[in-house]
Amino acid sequence: MFQNQLNDQFATAQAKAIETAKHLAQVAVESAQELAEINQAAAKDALVVAQDTSTQLLAIKDPQELAKLAQPEAAQEVAKYAAAYQAKVNKVVRNGNKEVAQVVDASIDDARADLVKFVKEATKSAPAGSEAFVSAFKTAFDSSIQQFDQVRATATDAFANFEKSVDAALANIQGQYGVAKPAAKTTRKAV
Repeated sequence: MFQNQLNDQFATAQAKAIETAKHLAQVAVESAQELAEINQAAAKDALVVAQDTSTQLLAIKDPQELAKLAQPEAAQEVAKYAAAYQAKVNKVVRNGNKEVAQVVDASIDDARADLVKFVKEATKSAPAGSEAFVSAFKTAFDSSIQQFDQVRATATDAFANFEKSVDAALANIQGQYGVAKPAAKTTRKAV
């Protein structure tokens, strides 16, 4: 009878693992589709900008017009575009990671509940005279259950650190290539 319960629990655990894997695969596919759409839109936009720039370059008649095209404002527009692109990619990655973190959290809860149930069932049917062994096992089991909480805390910390790293990288990039404020013009008095 105990073997049947054990087999049923293993089958249930395997079914849950398959469902979790399917869900994570779906999250990965959806994230990949979103990234592909973002990249496709970025490629179209880049093509339009390249065509416009080519048209402007071909229409140049004198060097002063070329100097106008090479103004810092043009670089700032490119930086704004790059920052917007990075923000879109960041959002997709962040949402995907959040979903993975939720799945990991739910899996930990399920595994913990299954283990607790298994141990309760197993210790109920322990033979007489094994109380000391059962007590020692339960103590060891309770200690191992605490590992689930540590895994959860580690996963939560890893997700939070990832988000902080991405935010810091985006802030750094935006700081390097962000919109620069125009310098105040000074006027000279004629002497």
